Amino acid sequence: MNSSVKEQEHEKEVFDPLDMQNYRVEKLPKRSKGKFERWLAVAGVPLAIISFILLAFVIRIPFLSDIDPERLISSAAKKAYGTLGAEGFMRTNIMMLAIFVAALILWITEAIPNYLTSLIIIISLILTNVLPEKEALAQLGHPVMWLNIMSFVLASMLVATGVAKRFALWFIIKFGKSASSIFISFILINLVLSAFISATTAKAAILLPIFMVIASIYGAHSGQRNNFGRSIVLQNLLNINIGAGAFVTGSGANLLAAALIGGAIGGKVFFGDWMMAMFPIMVGLMFIGYLVAMKVFFPLSPGERLPQIEGGMDRLREELKKLGKIDIQEIKSIILFVLILGFWATDRIHGISATSVAFVGAVIALLPRIGIVSWNDVDVPWHLMLFSAGAYTLGSGFDFTDLPSITVNAIFDSLGIGNETPFWILYVLLTGVMVFSALLFQSKTMRAMIFIPIAIGVANRFGFSVISLALPVAFMIEHVYVLPFNSKPAALLYETDQYSISDAFKFGITMMIIAWLLIIIAGETWFRVLGITPDGVFGLF
Repeated sequence: MNSSVKEQEHEKEVFDPLDMQNYRVEKLPKRSKGKFERWLAVAGVPLAIISFILLAFVIRIPFLSDIDPERLISSAAKKAYGTLGAEGFMRTNIMMLAIFVAALILWITEAIPNYLTSLIIIISLILTNVLPEKEALAQLGHPVMWLNIMSFVLASMLVATGVAKRFALWFIIKFGKSASSIFISFILINLVLSAFISATTAKAAILLPIFMVIASIYGAHSGQRNNFGRSIVLQNLLNINIGAGAFVTGSGANLLAAALIGGAIGGKVFFGDWMMAMFPIMVGLMFIGYLVAMKVFFPLSPGERLPQIEGGMDRLREELKKLGKIDIQEIKSIILFVLILGFWATDRIHGISATSVAFVGAVIALLPRIGIVSWNDVDVPWHLMLFSAGAYTLGSGFDFTDLPSITVNAIFDSLGIGNETPFWILYVLLTGVMVFSALLFQSKTMRAMIFIPIAIGVANRFGFSVISLALPVAFMIEHVYVLPFNSKPAALLYETDQYSISDAFKFGITMMIIAWLLIIIAGETWFRVLGITPDGVFGLF
């Protein structure tokens, strides 16, 4: 015991706060589950089984007992109703609801791994005849799945060649001359990386060692918290997430939302259209976050604006020097990704899908001898791919049953709400539910899979365009930075021990409310200019 204590004390003595290796993801302590989380994990499986049995075989769901085929929206559902008849279609919807609720319980409680829940979903939808086997299994080949895989190949190229790290280090050394300029530099770094890297966790892993060294330079290290450390970590957490919201390729959840909306409108959500709508809003939010942190919650004292460790920036220069001179592989990576981004941004002009563009880019990157990376350098999180496949399969089940529209109609009918409800009441309600649902749900993909179909169902019921309601809801997916369990970057950065949960909550909930208000204002102004908000609807102003 004494030996262990001495070893720990020795480690503290030799800890170098300016060594970037000390802040690698694998060296951070892992957060253990709390008592309530452990209870949820134990109760999850029994609760899911009981819920499934009750909904599938015991409880009578009134609004599923008498489905009006005239009110079905999905063409697949109309076809299924004609094939199965009223009774068969009702049983299919009941099974779909039971599977969905059980899956939701398993995902929320994390009683079993998320990818395993997805595999259970897929086989359950097949065995209960909700989906044909071919349709259910085909979701692993969904275009969005391929775009995710190819994006991970391309992101791995940037990481393996050192381009991402080199860019971040160079930018900070070049422009981070003062405390304020350092924070602004990270805003710009996050925006650039978000355009090229679709995994928020990967961005967090790249940037964490850099901003932790800088936090140490300004006095936040070895368990010593100060406002510089709180601000730089929480601002990066905010920017890592909302930077992804500026691009439809920013995360798998964005891509899923775009696919669901595209299916509902019989077209597609273009990369350029999403970026045109959200890039200026996300840039504005990043700078608002900077002001809220620096002026309201974590203002820096004069002493905190000055480096506390001499030669700190020199250590970052050493890290950059270790990368050596930029080589041909890095240059090829930069050229390839700029070309890909250019084709993504102009997809409305040439009509080539984002998936096909990424596919060609990944093939070029993997070509022997003339390529940039080998398959062994590629880090594809297959557990996340399986999780996404389950979510897409549920989405396909929703399409076959039209359960979201049926449920929305039943809720509004029971409340006595007619079709005269003003557009802006629905807009404010749906975007608010989506953004604040992030406080409860860990998975962005799950939120997209739940709330985008609801928004589509509401739009169809009230006769508004799907784009006008579902797209603004999709724009709120990436606001997952308030509590440690809200996203993987949030959980990862919480382990830096630079801030408390109350620090994260007060900053995060403020930014969440501001983001919601901004999307409401954009709906009446910027989105109206872009044609997302249709003319002639009741306005707020």
